Amino acid sequence: MSGPFVPFRQFVLKVHSRCDLACDHCYVYEHADQSWRGRPKVISDEIVFWAALRIAEHVKEHGLDTVHVVMHGGEPLLAGRDRLGRIAAELRSRLGGLCELDLRIHTNGVLLDERFCEVFAEYGIKVGVSLDGDRAANDRHRRFADGRSSYDLVVRAVEMLRSRPELYAGLLCTIDVANDPVAVYRALAALDPPHIDFLLPHATWDDPPPRPAPTAYADWLITVFEAWTAEGGSPPVRMFESIIRTLGGGSSLTESLGLQPSDLVVIETDGSYEQADSLKTAFDGAPGTGLHVLRHTLDEVARHTGILARQQGLDGLCDECRACPVVDSCGGGLYAHRYRTGSGFANPSVFSADLFKLITHIRRRKRMSAPTHTVPAAAVDALASGRGGRHEVFHLAESQRSLRRALLAAVNTAVNPAANPAANPAANPAANPAANPAANRTVSPAAGDGTAARGAWELIATLDGTHPGVVDAVLAHPYVRVWAAECLRDRGHAGHLANVAAAAAIRAGVTAALDVQVLGGSVHLPTLGVLEVDPGGAEPGSRRTARLEAEGGSFRLPGHGALGVITPGGGGPAWHPVRRLSAGDFSVALEDTDPFRDCHQWPAAARLTGEEAAAWQSAFERAWALIESDHPEYAPGLRAGLTTLMPLTPAPEGREVSSTARHAFGAVAAALPDDPATLALLVIHEFQHVKMGAILDILDLYDEKDTRLFYAPWRDDPRPLEGLLQGTYAHIAVTDFWRARRHSAPDPAQAQFARWRRDTAEAIETLALSGALTPLGARFVESMRHAVTPWLDEPVPAAVLEAAARSARDHRRRWTAATSPPGRP
Repeated sequence: MSGPFVPFRQFVLKVHSRCDLACDHCYVYEHADQSWRGRPKVISDEIVFWAALRIAEHVKEHGLDTVHVVMHGGEPLLAGRDRLGRIAAELRSRLGGLCELDLRIHTNGVLLDERFCEVFAEYGIKVGVSLDGDRAANDRHRRFADGRSSYDLVVRAVEMLRSRPELYAGLLCTIDVANDPVAVYRALAALDPPHIDFLLPHATWDDPPPRPAPTAYADWLITVFEAWTAEGGSPPVRMFESIIRTLGGGSSLTESLGLQPSDLVVIETDGSYEQADSLKTAFDGAPGTGLHVLRHTLDEVARHTGILARQQGLDGLCDECRACPVVDSCGGGLYAHRYRTGSGFANPSVFSADLFKLITHIRRRKRMSAPTHTVPAAAVDALASGRGGRHEVFHLAESQRSLRRALLAAVNTAVNPAANPAANPAANPAANPAANPAANRTVSPAAGDGTAARGAWELIATLDGTHPGVVDAVLAHPYVRVWAAECLRDRGHAGHLANVAAAAAIRAGVTAALDVQVLGGSVHLPTLGVLEVDPGGAEPGSRRTARLEAEGGSFRLPGHGALGVITPGGGGPAWHPVRRLSAGDFSVALEDTDPFRDCHQWPAAARLTGEEAAAWQSAFERAWALIESDHPEYAPGLRAGLTTLMPLTPAPEGREVSSTARHAFGAVAAALPDDPATLALLVIHEFQHVKMGAILDILDLYDEKDTRLFYAPWRDDPRPLEGLLQGTYAHIAVTDFWRARRHSAPDPAQAQFARWRRDTAEAIETLALSGALTPLGARFVESMRHAVTPWLDEPVPAAVLEAAARSARDHRRRWTAATSPPGRP
């Protein structure tokens, strides 16, 4: 079968086909498909080589920027440390430089020890663990063959991961309605997982799940949802967040919900390609494709009828599902759960009634609840301390996602007044994606008329239904929001909407044609790079359009045939891709191409030379190592929210310069400093402003009508209340940086710590006494004070203390002289 398909982005690599537990609910060993019996126990080095090669081919063919590989089983730890290390090394070697590799392993945790963790740390492997709740819940199914409990060993493994949070991916829990839902949830939440995945037990209409009541699974999950909501919605629960996202028009985080096409394939220990493991519950041989890594490419697998059947969105559902009012969120449920002998998968899910009740309950609760963009109280307190980790920054990032979409909808309304408001929900740029699920639609708006903006919008809407992760990634680029805000002020930038759509189409690998904006002689594609169309031949700021045609992850401008076909990951005389900076498994964009990046306090640097980019890479790698070793409290939040570094032009006087922009969430701008420690400080400092900007987008901390100006100990000019709040919050991290730095570089760290702790504490008191804080703002500032106050008692040499006091007095005296009205002392 030939034709368009969705490239694979998720790969499950079976590294061992046996298990050391005998869980009676296991889909691999206890359900209809028994193909594991004839497969090798452990994957061979040859199969690993070919699997990595096939994935790399697929990445290059489709220009994929990220792929996810999960090492799975059976129990993957049975493959041993050495083999797992070799597998990881092969994957990283093959994919390094081609794309980002999110490498994970999913285990029952029984064998996990420090030596495994050392291997996982070396190769950047995150670890997910299966645990069904408290001891009673877990031991109902998850036991050894002789009946022994696995609970203590698994909890020991999770505690080991909690001590190494960079390895901790989350917990997976299979639901049994005989277990106490609140006890299960709280037992899992107490282990502080980055995510919890609740899974419905695999079942079909031929072999339905145990069901003591008609909607027993919905009732169980609703009880958990209410407890989760009451406790602030943390830790994240993937099922609940997927329902909330899809109810708002966004993408699901799991293949068991939503209408987005599946992009997952399994590679078994013998090298066979299979569909999702959940199909093992349907019938013997259900996941099989008959294809093998030694003989077939992943493109051939992607065209397999079974794979294509799981990529049809609304069109792939039965009539009953298509007519359901919650189909956009439910998506028909997990494909395997629809199976019935005689009608195959053309049925609703065997959990259909449960999904309907759960989704409608969450929808009703969200409608009744307070504002959409909220942050749990515990997360607010953690952020107010000046830190805040992955979970807290995740909440900020999610609120930014909705704000970006609302802003894009406003841009569409502004540039396309004829747009139907019903197709422009503020939380989602797409009209109902189910109404137009085509993954490879060609959009050809005519140049110079109103259909251009409309065509770009329609393309984004279509892609949001078929490739929602791609749309999210493009819209998350910090300078897309900057452009959108600017576009509402200056309609001359409206043409860039087509560039945003083109970037999404190229990343999705679909076919599209549209007229993009040529700004100053170049076509700028956010997240991808810039193509010089008229090098040296266009006036700065000049605007025109050019036809862009995208196909299979590449693009061309047919009116500029000499440029040829451009592959985003490549380079060339005219094409300048966005570079990336990497340090271990953490990577950010080095953005020196986007025309809307010049929105900071200091001017943006021009496109970097190769030598300059290499200097940034070296400095970033060393700066990140210093952050992780000396300032580990800030690393998880940075991982969750920092996406972009933007080079600034160095200041003439040689001073260090750095900045953030109010609308550019995720971006830190800086001129490259001379040493990595300074870069680490600038990143930590400026990311505080990124966080505070996002906080102020969704929380009212002060009276915006208050126009008074205040003294800030680090500024020569008086500051409005928001500026003082921003600066004080940032200087908590500056103080904390020098506080930790005293142990490795006492000079100048002692003096800097003494100065900034004093000044930051003073500014906190100015905020607290301003009389302009809301109750939430007062609580926020009190948490800031609580973080800084203990530092005031830490010992510092007397001479250093006196110097800090003298510096503070001198600064205040100069500030007063400069800002006092004429005639007043």
